[in-house]
Amino acid sequence: MASETESFEGGCTCRHVRYRMTSRPMFVHCCHCRWCQRETGTAFALNAMIEADRVELLSGEVEVVDTPSASGKGQRIWRCPICRIAVWSNYAGAGDGVRFMRAGTLDEPDRLPPDIHIFTMSKQPWVILPKDVPAVREYYDPREMWPKASRERFAAVKAKA
Repeated sequence: MASETESFEGGCTCRHVRYRMTSRPMFVHCCHCRWCQRETGTAFALNAMIEADRVELLSGEVEVVDTPSASGKGQRIWRCPICRIAVWSNYAGAGDGVRFMRAGTLDEPDRLPPDIHIFTMSKQPWVILPKDVPAVREYYDPREMWPKASRERFAAVKAKA
């Protein structure tokens, strides 16, 4: 297992936006809901949840696009203003202190495979889920699925809010 002190770099397609995650994320979701399918234009979204203060913007700037979400609370998607690639999102439930980094924008996305597959009730039938990764029909209770260290990190973010 990799250490929490690992770093991960990524950016948009045109290379205007470059960022660094200064640690491993708290948890990685592979979301198969219809909203994520529509938003990404593909079968799922792969989001690495990490504290906002552990993401450094190395170059460029991002712009926010407020979009609706299934919860009705909305989603803020941070995009490159040039190539329009989504780099991260913020969801109302997690607040501004947690970024949902789009793992596909990492230089080495294979370093962060999903910890869980969520909303599998609407996954595309041709997507075959690995048997060794948890999968749930809808959402789940993080207290049951997240490692203790990740739960503590999330609680620290919420305490600052």
